[in-house]
Amino acid sequence: MKERFIENGIEYVKVGDYYMPNLTILQKRYNIGKYGNLHKQFIKEHHKAFYSLLLANGTLFEYLEKVDTKAKNEVDKLIAELAIKQGVTEQLKSVDQMRWVGMMNNIKAQAEEIVYSTIVYNTYSNTLEN
Repeated sequence: MKERFIENGIEYVKVGDYYMPNLTILQKRYNIGKYGNLHKQFIKEHHKAFYSLLLANGTLFEYLEKVDTKAKNEVDKLIAELAIKQGVTEQLKSVDQMRWVGMMNNIKAQAEEIVYSTIVYNTYSNTLEN
């Protein structure tokens, strides 16, 4: 008996007395950070059918990576905009470093709250709109 053979485009390998398909899973690394993991937990708890569909399709991690990237970009953009609006400059940083740190922490918290409500804890239909 053969050790290996191909039938219908699938390679079979003899394991003991049985022929098993020689399947390999392509694994890609996805960068899913804080926002992607929070969104995953949200859809897992509140949109179970959507979560199951993504999981079954094998597109869950790709989707979460897109959500995470969009959220990170939005936080960075909002931090820059809010810093300009509130007058937080490099000059302030050199003059009063502690005040600058406090204001930047406040700005980051504001930006994250906006991103949480608009991207992370929002329904999946609005999440990836441009």
